[in-house]
Amino acid sequence: MSTDSSGYPTRPATPADTRGLVGWAMFDWANSSFTTLIITFVFATYFSQGIVGDPVEGQALWGYVAGISSFFVAVLSPIFGAIADSGGSRKRWIFVFSATCITATALLWFATPDRSSIVLAMVLVIIASIGFEFGIVFNNAMLGDIVQPDRIGRWSGWAWGIGYFGGLITLFIMLVAFVQTDSPLFGIGKEEAANIRIVGPLVAVWFAIFVIPFFLFTPDRPVSSKPIGAHVREGISGLGHTLANLRQHGNVVRFMIARMIYNDGVVTVFAIGGVYAAGRFGMTTAELIQFGILLNVTAGLGAFGFAWVDDRKGSKKAIVYSVIGLIVASVGAVSAPSANWFWGFGAVLGIFVGPVQAASRSFLTHLAPPQLRTEFFGLYALSGKATAFLGPVAVAWVTSTSGNQSLGMATLIIFFVVGLGLLWTVKEPERRTGTVETEA
Repeated sequence: MSTDSSGYPTRPATPADTRGLVGWAMFDWANSSFTTLIITFVFATYFSQGIVGDPVEGQALWGYVAGISSFFVAVLSPIFGAIADSGGSRKRWIFVFSATCITATALLWFATPDRSSIVLAMVLVIIASIGFEFGIVFNNAMLGDIVQPDRIGRWSGWAWGIGYFGGLITLFIMLVAFVQTDSPLFGIGKEEAANIRIVGPLVAVWFAIFVIPFFLFTPDRPVSSKPIGAHVREGISGLGHTLANLRQHGNVVRFMIARMIYNDGVVTVFAIGGVYAAGRFGMTTAELIQFGILLNVTAGLGAFGFAWVDDRKGSKKAIVYSVIGLIVASVGAVSAPSANWFWGFGAVLGIFVGPVQAASRSFLTHLAPPQLRTEFFGLYALSGKATAFLGPVAVAWVTSTSGNQSLGMATLIIFFVVGLGLLWTVKEPERRTGTVETEA
């Protein structure tokens, strides 16, 4: 393995044709159903109301689920990222973690509407969430290898956008085929909420089918012939070297700290938003799915629209505009006097959720040293998860102590404001144009 002037290992870039790029974007299409149907809307609400049976306690427990999974992702992502940078191939890691998410999600079918299923549901969602997040670490890190530098923003935004539309379609299928019908598909009845519990197998099948183009068509770095133990040692050693020299990457570190804070608010929206809507405004499962469809439409349109802003104006400006929009929309949502007002502010919030995530991904792709991209995306996951439990746990604690769901959700605004302030200190790098970056 060759090295650069800093002693870091180098590996060749693997540019992709259109088919490979679409395959990479299809990963977002495939896995988005998990966050949309399991974490935010259908299963989250079912857990709170059907399994736990109390909206306040359900919101608190769901916050702890998000916090526990975030802790494990925060601790392990940088290590796995460093090992992958040493070993080259990322797709084999993505396969393992995606399979973990798919399997645990399918098993949610067995979480019946009874308090005896609380532990089972929480454990399965934690395992599935960990697999989901680790898969994203390695998929994100492939972006800079397969896309020309001056097109990173648009492909990041487009992928995020089609991800939301993937979530939209699965929400629509769930609504029409299983919830708002007297005869759910496949002869599934409504006894013991079977027509709701089917959301686990539905998401698992969707993920498993639509991730196939990614594995077939998207190029990957070559697999190293070294034994796994050597990669583990090299990866951990490389991570230690990077951590010891973080001052050389001060701009990247400042960005990841800023992102760590504002992302806490985004995580909270996804983790507890559906539970809040159901408890605060008494939304039924069907109404929540309809609300989720609206959010996915606005989020998808926002991600597509801001993809142009990212490439033309810069990732930092795209993030700043998005966080300001999130602050305004969140204030309106938590103070909404009625469900109709909540729907309106929720739709506006959706416009900025997609862009803030897509632009953050492309920003790090521009900031990170190419030869350490997976490792830095591991640290990026750390920055996204190290304190991500604070958002849901803060909501859980304030909700429990005050008995007021609106006060609990209002805590997320603090994270947006602080993150925005820290983002102002980050310098946007000069944009590179031309061919895909090499690592020499």
